Parts: sequence; C-alpha cells; structure tokens
Amino acid sequence: MADIFDVIADGTRRDILRLLLDRASAGQDGTSVSHIVGELGVSQPTVSKHLKVLREAHLVSVREEGQHRYYSLSAEPLDEVDDWLVPFFTQEGELQAAAAAALPDSAAHAAEVVGRAAASAKHAVTNALRKLPGR
Repeated sequence: MADIFDVIADGTRRDILRLLLDRASAGQDGTSVSHIVGELGVSQPTVSKHLKVLREAHLVSVREEGQHRYYSLSAEPLDEVDDWLVPFFTQEGELQAAAAAALPDSAAHAAEVVGRAAASAKHAVTNALRKLPGR
C-alpha cells in the first residue's frame, strides 16, 4: 500500500491524473504525451518519467497508435486507497475522533485531505467510466 501513496504524493503525477480524469469526463479516449506536456507546461522527459511511474503503479494505461501513445486513467488502484482510508472517516467524511486523537495534527490533517481527495477522485472516475461506450 505504501507504494501507491508514494506515487500519488508527487504533485506532477497528481496533476497528470487530474488531467486524465478531466479528459475522460469530457469523453476523450486517451490523452497524448504532447497534450499533457502542453497542458502542464513541463518538459516531455519529465512527463514521460512520471507516466512511467504511474504506469508501473497501474494508475494509467497506454494505447499505442503508430508512434503515438495515448494514456488513460485506471481507477482500480485508487479503489485500494479508498478502501484503506474508509475506516478513518465517518459517513459525513470527517476524520474519526479515535483516529484523529492517535495522530499528530499535521498527520490527521494530511489523512483527511488525502481521504477527501481519494473519495472525490474515485467518485469522478467511476462516473466517467460509466459514461464510456460499452459500459
């Protein structure tokens, strides 16, 4: 489980995941590396490095068409994050008191932020995937 948290801890990788989520929500079937580079304003080698990490964590899938590669978000690893975080939160999304008391303030805040982001991402990905043809 620590590996997935290490992967999503990087801001550029979270930006890539958000971009892929937004594109999937808009009905796009994959996003090219050049589009990601243009949207994020970072170098192609940097994007490629982060996409490799995301691919190895199974957070993205790649489709090749000729010399072009198109990346799409994969929700399954985020389900694992969500499943791990659920016990820490009440139905209202608040960090449970027992868990909050056991964590330093900074860790409790970080856990709450990550939990909300994971729940939001899972919800958005699930809805986007339901809209794709053939599902």
